Amino acid sequence: MDDKRRLILDQALALVDERGLAAMSMRAVAERVGLTSMALYPYVGGKDALLDGLVDLLNLELGDDVGDDGEPDWRHRLRALGRAVRALAARHPGAFPLLLNRSAGASASWLTAALRGVLHDAGVPGEQVPRLARMILAFLLGYATGEVTGGLPAAEQPGEFEADLTDLVRLVETAVRVA
Repeated sequence: MDDKRRLILDQALALVDERGLAAMSMRAVAERVGLTSMALYPYVGGKDALLDGLVDLLNLELGDDVGDDGEPDWRHRLRALGRAVRALAARHPGAFPLLLNRSAGASASWLTAALRGVLHDAGVPGEQVPRLARMILAFLLGYATGEVTGGLPAAEQPGEFEADLTDLVRLVETAVRVA
């Protein structure tokens, strides 16, 4: 990613983190980076393209969070992915719902690709991977979005999310056994 584009996207994300998605405009972002609104267009296009850029940035950050620690156990990687999604939502509550509501460029497929890799390594039959990936993605993105927007009631017991991750592991194990 070009340095100027990255600076603009970083500042747009910081603006959303501070004041919410509704406060993000081309003008507000331009003021943060010391440019005119029109000067942003060559780097980020219009507002829709800027929102897509935020999705790319969130996916890149998620990829950095998960990293590649070389852990061969798919169970560990699935849990790490779930925790990283939730942590990203907590860091960027205003922007996080964009992952559920928008699709963007190549990096937007990072989360799906990472999850498909986990499912493949678990031994899930290829024809079941897309369906299972959608189900797990819907849970992770929906849970985290619900937490940060207040759309889900607060967990009644500590450790509920970890128990949910254990249930996802069992779901994958069942899919492998049934196959």
